[in-house]
Amino acid sequence: MIEKYIKYGLILLLIMGTAVSAAGDKNGLRMTANGDAEREVRIKKFPIAVQCWTYRKFSFFETLDRVKALGMEYLQPYPGQKLGGKYEEIVFDHHLSEDVIKEIQQKLRETGIRLVAYGVDGIENEKKSMEQVFSFARKLGIRTVVTEPKFDDYALLDRMAREFGVDIAIHNHPQPTKYSQPEVVLEHVQKFGPHVGVCADTGHWMRTGRVPVKALRLLEGRILDVHLKDLDAFGRKEAEDVPFGQGEADIRSILAELTRQNYAGYLTIEHEKEDDALNPEPAIRKGLEYIRSITYYDDYEEILSSYNGMYSKHGWNHYGPGTFELNERTGVLKSFGGMGLLWYAKKKCKDFILELDFKCGKKNTNSGVFLRVPEVPTSDDYIYHSFEIQIYDSGEGIHKTAAVYDAEPPSKDAFRPTGEWNHYKITFKGKHIRVELNGEEVINWEAEPRGKVKNFADEGYIGLQNHDRDTSVYFRNIQVKELK
Repeated sequence: MIEKYIKYGLILLLIMGTAVSAAGDKNGLRMTANGDAEREVRIKKFPIAVQCWTYRKFSFFETLDRVKALGMEYLQPYPGQKLGGKYEEIVFDHHLSEDVIKEIQQKLRETGIRLVAYGVDGIENEKKSMEQVFSFARKLGIRTVVTEPKFDDYALLDRMAREFGVDIAIHNHPQPTKYSQPEVVLEHVQKFGPHVGVCADTGHWMRTGRVPVKALRLLEGRILDVHLKDLDAFGRKEAEDVPFGQGEADIRSILAELTRQNYAGYLTIEHEKEDDALNPEPAIRKGLEYIRSITYYDDYEEILSSYNGMYSKHGWNHYGPGTFELNERTGVLKSFGGMGLLWYAKKKCKDFILELDFKCGKKNTNSGVFLRVPEVPTSDDYIYHSFEIQIYDSGEGIHKTAAVYDAEPPSKDAFRPTGEWNHYKITFKGKHIRVELNGEEVINWEAEPRGKVKNFADEGYIGLQNHDRDTSVYFRNIQVKELK
């Protein structure tokens, strides 16, 4: 009888484990029965800033020099830090005079450091006060103001943010503060446009007893800034900061989730351990080393790039009918009409690895990725002188997804169901083309003129095809690694 119950128990555990795995496999993060993420996401390279609170024992001007010595370019000041230099009695905040702001601007130019956010600021629900904060941010090129409003009516805040073109990010200090729970923050910001969002503080979530990666999933699409921290304990308010990767935050899963969301903002380092306050650099360097070690795209260039939290088609041109529409917040391209080509015009590539995600709107979506387009497209002639890696699930053989169009068929079907994201890794070295689709090799071919291709160049442009009026293709996370 006991053996019977053991047998049924094992079967039940197996079923439960399978169910948990299936439920957690959505969104590209496969979950095991114990809730750990199997790291399938290729972590992107995020721009990294430093929160000036890390250097609270130093003046703002001293902080600029120390951050420059670290080799970093982006900074998030907070209100209240001593300014330094000849302004020992003045603190950095939005009440500074025009003359002092000009000296700050000059110092920023000298150090090559850019201010990307400002906070945490206790903003007031009053027009004149808000105007002063937003005007200050705009003068210094600051894109995001981080705050924890005491008020619940964000109507004026929303209007001022839109008027000044400055985002608002609601920060979370730990319990018992107003915004310690991500559900509360979401309830406030989801009523407004994407310029009103969240500053996600991973350390304070941990102190509150919230798993950071789960909070990030809840707030998807609303994250404008991240205060990245790793702590030595979970669920304890007095937990202390440790270098990334040495604590309980699971930094790898956090960056994998931000990658999945195609987060375009900064990872802002805020190291708060009091014992490190006079010398935070060793902990920062260890943390940066860990981030580099888990970043898949560390030595790639993201050619559909983001700037100050917004994606842009800067450097891309379009030839022919139709177009690609870019969601500047998510970095997703969507095709309309056709047949045309969106091509990266900033440079030609010779030997390279190209990686990108794509998704088909319908089963018969037709598109492709063009390699080594030899010259600036002025007619459809480029299709006879460059290879196209096909996207067309309904096709057959040399016209099917992952085929070298009209030349070499894929060895197997590896594409995912319509509506799901797929991943291409395309290597073009010399005359050899290798294509991996969703991690499976489907093309390994020594290229030669074949089918529509009469000849091909040693180097050329990368292009994305929009094909017709009836279907749309989506692209994101377009990364290139040039091979020497």
